[in-house]
Amino acid sequence: MELNDGDAHGDAPYILEEGWRPLLNGKDLTGWHAKEPNPPLEWFTTRGVRWERLLGPARLAGVREPSGVILNGPTGRTVNLVTDEKFGDVELYLEFMIAKGSNSGVYLHGLYEIQIFDSFGSLEPMKTSDGGAVYHRWIDNKGVGGVAPSRNASRRPGEWQSYQIWFRAPRFDAAGKKIENARFLRVLHNGLSVHDNVELEGPTRANMPIPEAAVNPIMLQGDHGPVAFKNIYIRPLRPIINR
Repeated sequence: MELNDGDAHGDAPYILEEGWRPLLNGKDLTGWHAKEPNPPLEWFTTRGVRWERLLGPARLAGVREPSGVILNGPTGRTVNLVTDEKFGDVELYLEFMIAKGSNSGVYLHGLYEIQIFDSFGSLEPMKTSDGGAVYHRWIDNKGVGGVAPSRNASRRPGEWQSYQIWFRAPRFDAAGKKIENARFLRVLHNGLSVHDNVELEGPTRANMPIPEAAVNPIMLQGDHGPVAFKNIYIRPLRPIINR
């Protein structure tokens, strides 16, 4: 597999490369469940997503219809969404849309977050709370660690964006003791490299209450603001080859 760090355009990898399979079935939320039962699951499939700039810039709207596009309810404040299936070493591709000022995230293994945030137009140095960041851990009521993205690759609110993530699960010995931390081997934000070989000493903030393991689910954050997802594809991790 070849990657071109400077190529932020072109077709998505699941169209061009073998081995990918979708995590959305194009009709409903089969294969996914709520992280917890309360509040009720408000995610729904929609034939399209509209950023409600006139009615309120912090809103996304959609028309309920069987589809491969999902939206986190009418207010953007609902439970997190988790895959039924568990995964080990994977390559994940997904597309997302957020409203102005919105905040979400994708958690590999339900534990390690790549932040989704409206950082478009920011001239400040990138932080661990910006779009594309490896979010920080939360220890003794304060943020610890995390890695800011190497660049601001965020697009405008109301535009579709993408992440492509190469993830290596933690390793355990025969007795179940962790002998190697998980890693984000590489992360592309809208086709641009924002992380290379980031070691994850432990779960990031707001992770699922599950232990680190060889396999775990994927979680999408739904309780921090309006966010939509589509074209969520996964395949077993393959070697990264740079040009």
